[in-house]
Amino acid sequence: MGVDTVEDKLNEDGEIVGERKLTLEELKEAIRDQTSDELIFILPEAKRLPAGIRYWLQDLMADGLKLCLFAITNPSRDIFLETLEIELSPPSDRDIRERMRQEAQRLGISIDEKRLAKLQPLAGQNPTLARKVLRAEALGLNPENPEHAQYLDISPIVISGIMALSIVRFIGMGTCDRGLYIVGGCALIIGMMLKQLGRVRGSRRRLGQ
Repeated sequence: MGVDTVEDKLNEDGEIVGERKLTLEELKEAIRDQTSDELIFILPEAKRLPAGIRYWLQDLMADGLKLCLFAITNPSRDIFLETLEIELSPPSDRDIRERMRQEAQRLGISIDEKRLAKLQPLAGQNPTLARKVLRAEALGLNPENPEHAQYLDISPIVISGIMALSIVRFIGMGTCDRGLYIVGGCALIIGMMLKQLGRVRGSRRRLGQ
């Protein structure tokens, strides 16, 4: 924008004796003097902006400045209330694999397509996790469990389906059909066993805590 961050420092005689950095308020005023309708500010991680900067940007918006804010979630406050929200589609699996290839080249490791296909589900559709998975691979940690919650856990649906078969037990009781009675009873017991096994949890504390 051509805004200087320093200015000449003068002594009592008006001679230049060095430079001094502009204060934050002086920088705000200098930037505000250079704003126009044709200017657009692109701000990544906009939700991390401090309140003072957000209120300053809000005043610039009133003067015609255009803003493009990127954030994982919409904080729904001050400048975010005055902007239109557009949800971007997540990266595809192909994009994640390409990011992992780039990270492998940066780390100087060789990885084939078979290993890449095995590592890609660990990152889901998160480019940051994709880089992290490759760093772990480079260190020989061989991660197996994903850190994301992108995939749906359908185990409760399976357990509910098995327990629903217990209805056959009551049909067998009503019709005096021993086969249905046995099948329904076994389904009920298996469903209850799986439900109890699903509650098994290991220690949540790490070793040394």
